[in-house]
Amino acid sequence: MKGLVFDTSVWIEYLKGNPSYFFNCQELLEEGKVCGIALIFAELLQGAKGKREIGVILDLVNSIPLLDEPQLIIEASIMSNRLNLINHGVGLIDAVIIHSVKKNDILLWTLDNKVRKVIGYEFLFNL
Repeated sequence: MKGLVFDTSVWIEYLKGNPSYFFNCQELLEEGKVCGIALIFAELLQGAKGKREIGVILDLVNSIPLLDEPQLIIEASIMSNRLNLINHGVGLIDAVIIHSVKKNDILLWTLDNKVRKVIGYEFLFNL
Protein backbone atom coordinates (compact mmCIF):
# COMPACT_ATOMS: atom_id res chain seq x y z
CA MET A 1 0.00 0.00 0.00
CA LYS A 2 1.18 3.49 -0.76
CA GLY A 3 1.33 5.98 2.09
CA LEU A 4 -1.63 7.78 3.54
CA VAL A 5 -2.75 10.84 5.44
CA PHE A 6 -5.17 10.76 8.36
CA ASP A 7 -7.37 13.82 8.28
CA THR A 8 -8.31 15.66 11.45
CA SER A 9 -11.42 13.54 12.06
CA VAL A 10 -9.42 10.30 12.04
CA TRP A 11 -6.68 11.74 14.28
CA ILE A 12 -9.36 12.80 16.77
CA GLU A 13 -10.74 9.25 16.93
CA TYR A 14 -7.20 7.87 17.30
CA LEU A 15 -6.33 10.33 20.07
CA LYS A 16 -9.58 9.54 21.92
CA GLY A 17 -8.57 5.86 21.81
CA ASN A 18 -11.70 4.87 19.88
CA PRO A 19 -11.12 1.13 19.27
CA SER A 20 -12.82 1.37 15.86
CA TYR A 21 -9.85 3.49 14.72
CA PHE A 22 -7.06 3.30 17.29
CA PHE A 23 -5.61 -0.12 16.52
CA ASN A 24 -5.64 0.34 12.74
CA CYS A 25 -4.10 3.80 13.07
CA GLN A 26 -1.45 2.51 15.45
CA GLU A 27 -0.52 -0.31 13.11
CA LEU A 28 -0.20 2.06 10.15
CA LEU A 29 1.91 4.46 12.22
CA GLU A 30 4.21 1.65 13.38
CA GLU A 31 4.61 0.48 9.77
CA GLY A 32 5.70 4.00 8.76
CA LYS A 33 2.88 4.41 6.26
CA VAL A 34 1.43 7.67 7.63
CA CYS A 35 2.35 11.15 6.43
CA GLY A 36 1.12 14.40 7.90
CA ILE A 37 0.22 17.94 6.93
CA ALA A 38 0.97 20.82 9.29
CA LEU A 39 -2.52 22.30 8.92
CA ILE A 40 -4.08 19.08 10.21
CA PHE A 41 -1.89 19.17 13.31
CA ALA A 42 -2.64 22.89 13.70
CA GLU A 43 -6.35 22.04 13.82
CA LEU A 44 -5.67 19.37 16.44
CA LEU A 45 -3.54 21.74 18.51
CA GLN A 46 -6.22 24.43 18.31
CA GLY A 47 -8.69 22.06 19.97
CA ALA A 48 -6.25 20.39 22.37
CA LYS A 49 -7.32 20.15 26.00
CA GLY A 50 -4.26 20.79 28.08
CA LYS A 51 -0.50 20.39 27.99
CA ARG A 52 -0.59 16.59 27.81
CA GLU A 53 -2.66 16.59 24.60
CA ILE A 54 -0.46 19.29 23.10
CA GLY A 55 2.60 17.18 23.93
CA VAL A 56 1.10 14.06 22.32
CA ILE A 57 0.23 15.98 19.16
CA LEU A 58 3.67 17.60 18.95
CA ASP A 59 5.28 14.16 19.38
CA LEU A 60 3.24 12.96 16.38
CA VAL A 61 4.30 15.99 14.33
CA ASN A 62 7.93 15.13 15.03
CA SER A 63 7.59 11.42 14.35
CA ILE A 64 6.03 11.27 10.87
CA PRO A 65 7.06 12.84 7.57
CA LEU A 66 5.21 16.02 6.67
CA LEU A 67 4.07 16.76 3.12
CA ASP A 68 4.33 20.52 3.56
CA GLU A 69 6.30 22.46 1.01
CA PRO A 70 6.54 26.05 -0.23
CA GLN A 71 3.54 27.23 -2.24
CA LEU A 72 1.38 24.27 -1.13
CA ILE A 73 -1.42 26.49 0.14
CA ILE A 74 -1.27 28.68 -2.98
CA GLU A 75 -1.41 25.63 -5.26
CA ALA A 76 -4.32 24.22 -3.24
CA SER A 77 -6.17 27.54 -3.50
CA ILE A 78 -5.82 27.54 -7.27
CA MET A 79 -7.02 23.92 -7.46
CA SER A 80 -9.95 24.76 -5.18
CA ASN A 81 -10.91 27.70 -7.36
CA ARG A 82 -10.64 25.63 -10.55
CA LEU A 83 -12.77 22.81 -9.10
CA ASN A 84 -15.17 25.21 -7.37
CA LEU A 85 -14.68 23.31 -4.10
CA ILE A 86 -16.05 26.12 -1.93
CA ASN A 87 -19.48 25.55 -3.48
CA HIS A 88 -19.21 21.87 -2.50
CA GLY A 89 -18.69 22.86 1.14
CA VAL A 90 -14.94 22.21 1.04
CA GLY A 91 -12.87 24.91 2.73
CA LEU A 92 -9.24 25.86 2.29
CA ILE A 93 -7.76 23.44 4.85
CA ASP A 94 -9.56 20.51 3.23
CA ALA A 95 -8.47 21.78 -0.19
CA VAL A 96 -4.85 21.70 1.03
CA ILE A 97 -5.34 18.14 2.24
CA ILE A 98 -6.89 17.06 -1.07
CA HIS A 99 -4.17 18.77 -3.09
CA SER A 100 -1.38 17.25 -0.97
CA VAL A 101 -2.80 13.76 -1.27
CA LYS A 102 -3.22 14.01 -5.03
CA LYS A 103 0.14 15.69 -5.60
CA ASN A 104 1.94 12.95 -3.64
CA ASP A 105 -0.22 10.14 -5.07
CA ILE A 106 -1.10 8.78 -1.65
CA LEU A 107 -4.36 7.94 0.12
CA LEU A 108 -6.55 9.91 2.51
CA TRP A 109 -8.40 8.43 5.46
CA THR A 110 -11.24 10.81 6.20
CA LEU A 111 -14.62 10.70 7.88
CA ASP A 112 -15.70 13.94 6.16
CA ASN A 113 -18.40 13.14 3.60
CA LYS A 114 -17.90 16.40 1.68
CA VAL A 115 -14.23 15.60 1.16
CA ARG A 116 -15.02 11.97 0.31
CA LYS A 117 -17.36 13.15 -2.46
CA VAL A 118 -14.85 15.42 -4.19
CA ILE A 119 -11.45 13.75 -3.77
CA GLY A 120 -12.06 10.73 -6.00
CA TYR A 121 -12.38 7.10 -4.98
CA GLU A 122 -8.83 6.23 -6.05
CA PHE A 123 -7.46 8.55 -3.31
CA LEU A 124 -9.62 7.23 -0.45
CA PHE A 125 -8.35 4.81 2.16
CA ASN A 126 -10.95 2.28 3.22
CA LEU A 127 -10.56 -0.45 5.80
